[in-house]
Amino acid sequence: MILFQVGTSGETILFSDTVLAHLDKHRQTRWWHPEAGGLLFARFEGKRILIADISGPRRSDIRTAISYCPNRRAEQREINDRHRKGLHYVGDWHSHPEWRPSPSSRDERTMRSRVTQSRHELAGFVFAIIGLAPLPDGLKVVVHDGTRPHPLLPSDVPV
Repeated sequence: MILFQVGTSGETILFSDTVLAHLDKHRQTRWWHPEAGGLLFARFEGKRILIADISGPRRSDIRTAISYCPNRRAEQREINDRHRKGLHYVGDWHSHPEWRPSPSSRDERTMRSRVTQSRHELAGFVFAIIGLAPLPDGLKVVVHDGTRPHPLLPSDVPV
């Protein structure tokens, strides 16, 4: 598991081993590997946000070596299905063909629109980008509040 402290809020975001394995599986380790992506689902345990499930990529997504366009209808079905199981949609993930990934300007526009156009009671959404470097170095996590991104660093606090 990897833990991220969320600013001074006292909240923590914890990525489960299952979710980390899924992310690791979709690193673009070869030049011909297409970008992948999907959704992040969590359980709220007080101030702890446990990213417990992940979706994607789907056969219906449009994927190239440098872009990823999800099937939005399939995503909504996933959100509805997971919600019935007590899991909440909290953000997105996708891969980048770079060693230590960082959000592109397109990523930032997508993050902003996801937060502002979704119905939710969250202070922000979680966005994870998986790069070429092994975890945790290849994992960039950002919380976007609808105004700007807030990059997070892995915590040294034991899980």
